[in-house]
Amino acid sequence: MTLLKTRSMKFINKAALVLLLVVFGKPAMAQEIITEPVKQQDSVKPKLPQTGRFKIDGVVSVVGDFVVLESDIDFSLIELQQQGIPTAEITRCQILGKLMEDRMYAHHAIQDSIIVTDAEINAEVASRMDFFVERLGSEKKVVEYFKKRDLETLKADLFDIFKMQQLTERMRKKIVEEVEITPEEVRQFYTKFKPEERPVFGAEMEVAQIVIKPEISDAAKEETRERLRQIKKDVQAGSSFYSKAVLYSEDRGSGSSGGYIPVNRKSKLVKEFKEAAFSTSEGEISEPFETEYGFHIIYVEKVRGQELDVRHILLKPRVSDDAKRKALEKIALIRQRIVSGEISFAEAARNESMEKETRQSGGQLINPYTLDTRFELTKMDPSIYNDVSNLKDNEVSKPIESDDPRYGLSFKLMTVTNRYEEHPADYARDYTKIKDLALQEKQMKEIEKWSASKIKDTYIKVNGEYEACDFAIDWLKKSTR
Repeated sequence: MTLLKTRSMKFINKAALVLLLVVFGKPAMAQEIITEPVKQQDSVKPKLPQTGRFKIDGVVSVVGDFVVLESDIDFSLIELQQQGIPTAEITRCQILGKLMEDRMYAHHAIQDSIIVTDAEINAEVASRMDFFVERLGSEKKVVEYFKKRDLETLKADLFDIFKMQQLTERMRKKIVEEVEITPEEVRQFYTKFKPEERPVFGAEMEVAQIVIKPEISDAAKEETRERLRQIKKDVQAGSSFYSKAVLYSEDRGSGSSGGYIPVNRKSKLVKEFKEAAFSTSEGEISEPFETEYGFHIIYVEKVRGQELDVRHILLKPRVSDDAKRKALEKIALIRQRIVSGEISFAEAARNESMEKETRQSGGQLINPYTLDTRFELTKMDPSIYNDVSNLKDNEVSKPIESDDPRYGLSFKLMTVTNRYEEHPADYARDYTKIKDLALQEKQMKEIEKWSASKIKDTYIKVNGEYEACDFAIDWLKKSTR
């Protein structure tokens, strides 16, 4: 759902806090989070470790089998500040309350046998590390940025963070999975606001594009397959697949980690990749195969039932200068026909665009977060915003060269098909967004009811000065005293 502006600073601060702490809050665990279903125990008092990892005066709160450290609050505040979020009005009590919420969800996710596999988390750690390396330049710089002792410590901390996130998200999803909203409830939600108190929706636009890709010759494709066959021969002769992936793979997401990708039947990978992974034996390397990303070979490092440890190398066929020139000439001609009025942008997209996802809709882009055609300007992908921000109504951009990790080199034309100014919520015009807000409010009430119930039978301890906090949730169980 498109995020909205509101006149309530309390709402804005809370939303920012939730977003950033989910991303950056580092959990400290009183016992290891396990991936197997756990038996219910007679007591839910925490088993604090005897290793000396935590000083007892550093523990500000305990929730079930999890603890919150004073350093967790410090870390969260620092990360908020680094993201440019004003922290003057955000108290340590508010941050502690959010960290305790996350730990209660995670604790009960384990009690309810919600499974998060190590393979899933390792994949996320690998992906995030590749992102950090791409931004900062090297693994050493990433370690230094996060002020960690070494790479393994950083990865272990990231593992804990993502494990907590997944347990929390899946528990929250389970709590609200049966919550639905009726049209009458949507109407009641809208009418409870006075006109001057209605939420304000930010300025939005709808955007369309036409994409032309240079033609890749059969010879270029065969050359790419042959390069992969030679890499396979080198590895079979004793070379390291890991090293080859680091040196040659064009997959930005996995190349720096030796092409590592954990795979299971539920992995969000293209069909051809999963089929190749599951049809290749442990210790073997596949033949080159094609996906929409390019050509691959896969090395199956380890098989554990339906869980595979896979490394792969991606190579993309080279695009000749002649193919680039022809593609650019073609898209320039299409633009000329649109500008002269010979054909509309939508007609040109349906007839000429090589992007199958948008061709039939006249090139109309879909917002991946809201699944509709509107993009709020402040939330828009910077690469799209930069291409269209200066376009006037019905103006067609000049050809734009794009090198997408998925689709490779292409040229595109873009236009703004509609604009929506910032405005207070209107029931008819913004029904879908209002419905989403009403559903969110109903889900929050369900979560609050769940929390109130679970607090009663969960071991919770708040230490020292934090006992004086005025929490939004009854963590101190005052209502049951």
